Amino acid sequence: MSTATDEPQQSAEPVTVAPADEHNQRLVGNVHPNDWVNPTPDGRYNMVVIGAGTAGLVSAAIGASLGAKVALIERHLMGGDCLNVGCVPSKGLIRAARALADVRDAAAFGVEVPPGARVDFGKMMERMRRIRADISPHDGAARFRDMGMDVYLGNGRFTGRDTVEVAGQELTFAKAVIATGGRAAAPPIPGLSEVDYLTNETLFSLTELPERMAIIGAGPIGAEMAQSFARFGSKVSLIELGPHILMREDPDAAEIVQDAFVRDGIDLQFGVKIEGLEQQGTEKIVRLTKDGQPIELRVDALLVAVGRAPNVQGMGLEQAGVAYDERKGVQVDDFLATTNPDIFAAGDIASQYKFTHTADFLARTVVQNALFSIAGFGRKKASRLTIPWATYTDPEIAHVGMYEQDAAERGIEVDTYLQQFEHVDRALLDGEPEGFVKVHTRKGTDEILGATIVARHAGEMISELTLAMRAGVGLGTISDTIHPYPTQADAIRAVGSLYSKTRLTPTVARLMKKFLAWRR
Repeated sequence: MSTATDEPQQSAEPVTVAPADEHNQRLVGNVHPNDWVNPTPDGRYNMVVIGAGTAGLVSAAIGASLGAKVALIERHLMGGDCLNVGCVPSKGLIRAARALADVRDAAAFGVEVPPGARVDFGKMMERMRRIRADISPHDGAARFRDMGMDVYLGNGRFTGRDTVEVAGQELTFAKAVIATGGRAAAPPIPGLSEVDYLTNETLFSLTELPERMAIIGAGPIGAEMAQSFARFGSKVSLIELGPHILMREDPDAAEIVQDAFVRDGIDLQFGVKIEGLEQQGTEKIVRLTKDGQPIELRVDALLVAVGRAPNVQGMGLEQAGVAYDERKGVQVDDFLATTNPDIFAAGDIASQYKFTHTADFLARTVVQNALFSIAGFGRKKASRLTIPWATYTDPEIAHVGMYEQDAAERGIEVDTYLQQFEHVDRALLDGEPEGFVKVHTRKGTDEILGATIVARHAGEMISELTLAMRAGVGLGTISDTIHPYPTQADAIRAVGSLYSKTRLTPTVARLMKKFLAWRR
C-alpha cells in the first residue's frame, strides 16, 4: 500500500447529499470524505478497480485480503446505488409502510387501535437517513484504506490498455475491473425534460409527503414505492404501458400483488400511452390515452421508475480497447473478461441481473479469473451462478431459475407443483393466506429448474430452493427434510410432498398392497 506524501494530491470535488442534516453529513463523511487526500501511486498495481459500488467493493476487498496490491477508484459515493439510493433507503421506507399497514389491519386480529393512525413522513425519512448513515462505515473510504488498498476519490479514466488517470495522477495495472454500475436515464416521454421529476436517485431526499403522486413504470422500483407511498397516505397513480404490474414475473404471482395494490387504494393505469407531461407551477400534468380516450392526471410529485443506462461515458474505454454498448454496457464473455483480456467487468455495468447480491458474486468470479487463473486454468464461468431475486412489495415475490416460459423456449418439459398458502396453517394464523410456492422440475424427475414464492417474507424463503438447485438437491430430499411446525416455510416441504406422492403410481400401490398382505 502506498502512502500520502507531505504534499496533498488532488482529490474529487466535494459532494453533498440532500437534505444536508447530521445524518447525511455523516454519510458523506464516510463514503466520500470531502477532506480526503488521495495517495501517491507507488509502482504497478496487481488490480485497479473503477467504481466502489457492490461489485467494486467486493472485488477490491477480496483482492487485497489475498495479498494483491489494489487501487480502488470512486468518483462519487462509495457504496454505490445500493447503500445510497437503492436497497438500503427503499427498504427503510418499505418497513415503515408495513408497520402502518399492520396498525391499519390490526382489528382483524382483535386488536383495537384508535382511528386516525398516520405516518409522520419527516420522522420516517429521518429514521431511514440515520440508519443509512449507521450502515455507511461498512462501505466507507477509511475502512477500505485500512484493509490495505489505495483509495482514490475522483473520476477514473483509461489512458491506455494498462493505465488509468484519476485526479491528475496516472496508475498502471496488471489487471483492471470496471464496476461503474448504471444510473437512472430519461425515457423518451414528450415533455419530460420540462417537468420536475424524481428518480430513485432523488426520491429519498424528500422531506414532505406528496399529496398526489404519479409513478411511471410498474417494475420492482415503481411497484415497491407505489405501495409504500399509498400506505403513507399519498394518492398514487401507477402508470404501466403493459397489462399488469411486474411484467417479468410469474403472471399468477403478479396478480396476487396487484390485488393487494387495489386494496391499498392505488390507481392502476394499465395499457396506456403517455402523450405528454407539463409543469404548471408546482403541479405536474400527466396526459394519457387508453383505447383512444384521454386521461389527465394532476399530481404534486412524479417518479420515473423506468429507464436505466450503464455508466460507460467519459471512461476512456476506447483507449483501453474495451468494447461497449451505450444501452447494454461493457461487453464481457462468460469469464467476465472484456475485449481487453487484462480488463474485466462486474455488476450492473455488464450483467442483465442488476441486483446487489449478483454483483457480489460476479465480483468474486472476477477476482478468481483476473488474479488466480493461469493459462485459462482455474477460471470460473458467470453462467454457473444460480441467481435468485425478490421484489419487496407486500406480499413479496421471490424467484430463482426458470419460469415455465423459459423452459418451453428451451424445449424442456416440466412438471409443476403448487402449494397455496391458504392451506398452510401458519399463513392462516398470520392472516396471510394469499400466495403460493410454485416449483418447476424436469419432467419425470425431482430436479428443480425454477421456483416462485409469493408471501410476505418470500425473499427470506427462496434461499432454501436456491440452495437445493445449487447443490443438486431435488424435491424428494426437501420432502424428507423436517421443517418446524407451524411455519410458512413448511409450504416448501409440502411442495416436496406433492412430488413424492407422484411416485406412488398404481403399480407401486398394488405391489405395496400385496407385500403388506404377505406380511400379515
